[in-house]
Amino acid sequence: MYQILVSACLVGRPVRYDGSGKALSNPIWLKWQAQQRLLPICPEVVGGLATPRAAAERQPDGRIMTTEGADVTSQFHRGATLSLAQAIQSNVAFAVLKANSPSCGNQQVYDGNFAGRLIEGQGVTAALLSEAGFKVFNEHQLEQAEVYLEQLERV
Repeated sequence: MYQILVSACLVGRPVRYDGSGKALSNPIWLKWQAQQRLLPICPEVVGGLATPRAAAERQPDGRIMTTEGADVTSQFHRGATLSLAQAIQSNVAFAVLKANSPSCGNQQVYDGNFAGRLIEGQGVTAALLSEAGFKVFNEHQLEQAEVYLEQLERV
């Protein structure tokens, strides 16, 4: 049975920057959870950042900066590297990561101005996983992820 690397906040763990979780109740997600497929990880926490922490966004130059002006780029890259290592070690099929996150966003991220504007792009972890050949979905793409999983399991 294939495992799925997932953002820890999506299983309800209080690891987000504000100390909250974002537990999903989608039937697909709940089925995967009951099947014990979900392998939760928070790249920001494993990268060395505390919870709660200042919000962070990717800047146009690629650095990740907090609202307080701290450069947390190295922690984000460390977390991405450790997340990729976990995915490889656990032989996961794909990832479902938190949309819009500077770590986990797979299609969009905030623009770096802390004004709530989204731009096309991937978070640090989503990009590294994608470059390594892992398919990355977000919590709004569970139907697509389920189809992908079914295709993998038919082989």
